[in-house]
Amino acid sequence: MSLKTSLFYLLTLILLVSCDKKRVFDEYHSVGKSWNKDTIVSFDLPKVDTQKTYNLYLNLRDNNDYPYNNIFLIVSLQQPNKKTIVDTLEYQMADPEGNLLGDGFTDVKESKLVYKEGFRFMPGAYKVQIKQAIRQTGKVTGVVQLDGITEVGFRIEKTN
Repeated sequence: MSLKTSLFYLLTLILLVSCDKKRVFDEYHSVGKSWNKDTIVSFDLPKVDTQKTYNLYLNLRDNNDYPYNNIFLIVSLQQPNKKTIVDTLEYQMADPEGNLLGDGFTDVKESKLVYKEGFRFMPGAYKVQIKQAIRQTGKVTGVVQLDGITEVGFRIEKTN
């Protein structure tokens, strides 16, 4: 790749990131080529203005190796008052024809999944933990290695 091409891509990336005015926090963790059922992805959230409301999102990067139409996630939100909110969530990952949903031009797609809208933080430290909870139809034990999920992210956006 030439120096001109590299500089063009770098400038494009900087422009895209700088135009994201709603973003407060946006972080990803790699899970490799597949997401193990025992792997918990954790995020320590930054302190934010407690007078404002925020939208919270789970972000997944997946590829054509993802074999299911949906995904089940268990999300724990540890609050500073020692309470933990645990949600089991289901999201659609593919259309009826089996094409992955999400943004992306290649076989890698990025899905921005709504977690909580209009959320108001209390003062103090928050931690989010995410794990996959996929089970095959008719089976009790979970899928040990969930192929196709490569990165798990968490995002906080300003509501206004």
